[in-house]
Parts: sequence; structure tokens; C-alpha cells
Amino acid sequence: MMVMEENRAGSRRGAGPRKSSRRKSMDFSQYESYEFDRFSAFNLSTGYQERSYQPHWHSYGEIILAGPGKPNTYMVNRNTVELTEGDFLLVWPMEVHAIIDADRRESLVIQFSSAFINTLFDLRRIMHFYRNLHVLQAGSHPRLTARLRPLAERMKEIYLAAGPDRELRCCILLMEFMLALDGHREEFAPELAGRDSRSYSDSVMRRMIMVTDYIKNNLTADDLSQGAMAKMAGISRDYFSRIFRDITGTNYSRWLNTIRLERATELLADNRMTLTEIAMSSGFQSISSFNRVFRAEKGMSPSEYRQLFIPPCGE
Repeated sequence: MMVMEENRAGSRRGAGPRKSSRRKSMDFSQYESYEFDRFSAFNLSTGYQERSYQPHWHSYGEIILAGPGKPNTYMVNRNTVELTEGDFLLVWPMEVHAIIDADRRESLVIQFSSAFINTLFDLRRIMHFYRNLHVLQAGSHPRLTARLRPLAERMKEIYLAAGPDRELRCCILLMEFMLALDGHREEFAPELAGRDSRSYSDSVMRRMIMVTDYIKNNLTADDLSQGAMAKMAGISRDYFSRIFRDITGTNYSRWLNTIRLERATELLADNRMTLTEIAMSSGFQSISSFNRVFRAEKGMSPSEYRQLFIPPCGE
């Protein structure tokens, strides 16, 4: 059985936390990694000894809080990043990433399922808007990281205490994390920020949710053009285009390709499906267009990408 990268690179598999003597202050640095249960929305781990791990991807996202050790070199997609203590690394679901050389003994890894993100439109909107954002540097964004770090530390405290409601409490904190990130969007991409999506009426937002849900559930439909979706929403094409960019951070055609690629990467985990079947099921008109869009976005072919997949525990 294949397990997620932290467990393959870490110490004991399936082991619970090491408990030292009963003290009021628990030494969380002694805790080891946990397997990611595919039925859970949230996972957290810390205390790794291994300094590197090969390129891979999975269906859940990761938030890494760098510890004090050096160096801290990671790779996300085709970019190499250097972290210092207090920096955050954001790895969105199904992104190829690797640990080049990092002191992870006091780093913190928070993992969340893509299914959890997809339960709320606002979480999907935030993920799409920040899809190309991967590093939050404490030196460049001190106010934001100062807000995020206590949330991450609180997640660690709750999760490692192993209470009966830890997943719910941690997911609430994860949503606070995403809201805090979204509250600082002007610091990262002012050219994409546009209007505040909260300025739109509830009626307009419900229509947009209806349209995006329809698209995700009907990727093989005959007409998913922007004009057709604007008509479905009951608004003009130009207004639809402006709203769509405001709430997703990208234009409609790129977003549609992103959704198709997300579906394709999910299907790539199933070795029983051919690449042609995956392309057609994801709404691409041909295998050539699928390969072209996939390589442009991922930097490799679908078959190469498939070989890097690591499933969550239990599959």
C-alpha cells in the first residue's frame, strides 16, 4: 500500500504520538507523522527527520509552516522556493511538489482534502484566486503571517490533543486561515483583485454558484461557452465576464481549463482509464488538445504526471 509522502519519508507508520511524561506543557516536537485518512477532511503532522522527498502529487492540499532550521528548499510545480522560519508554503490539490532539502524537525504540515474545499463556494473561489500563490514570506507580509501563524499553532494544539471533535475544530480554523489570506489579496495581485466579490448581491452570487456547479457536473456538455453560461445565469455576457473574474481571480476560459484539468488529474489516479478516456471525460475535444493544455499547465505530459501520484492511506 502506498501512503502519503510524509509517512514514507518519516518515521514509524501508523504510530500514534509519543507521549512524554505528563506535564502541563506538552512537547509537540516529539510527535510523529500521521497517515492521511481518505475519509477525513483534515490532517496535521510534524517532527520529520528526513530532509528530502521526490516530486509527487496527491488530491489533498498542504500548508507548510517553516521551522527554524536551515536550509528550507522546496519545489512547487516548476519553481524552487526558499523558506525561512515563519514562512508559509501553499501547495494546492494536485500540484506537483518536492522537498529538495529542508530541516523539517520543527516544521508543521497541515493537509486538507479537495472535497472539503469544494463544499463551499467561497473556499473554491479563494483557491482559484490564489492558485498561483505558493509562498507567504514573513519578511514581506508580516501582518498576514502574524495572523496566520497563531491559527496554525492552534490547529496543531487541537489536533495533537486528539479530542473527539478535533477535525471540526481544525476545519473551522482552516476556514479562518483562508479568510485571513483572502483579506490580504491586495498584497499579492492588485491587477487581479478587481471589485470585492462581497459587493455583489446574494442573488447574483447564487446564480454564479449555480453556473459553476453546473459546469463541474457537466464537463462533457455540448455548450459550455461563456455566452451560454451567462444566459443560464440570466445576465449579460459582459457582466458575467466581469463578475467571474472578480470572484475567481481569472478569466472564464482559463478557469474552465483549470476545472477540466482538475477533473483529469483526479481521473489520472485511476490506472484503469486510458488517457483518451480521461480527456473525453474531462471535456477536452481531442487527446491532442488535452496533451497541449496539460503540458502548458503542468510542465509534463499526462502520462508522466500519472506516474508521480501518491494516494492517501487506505486506497
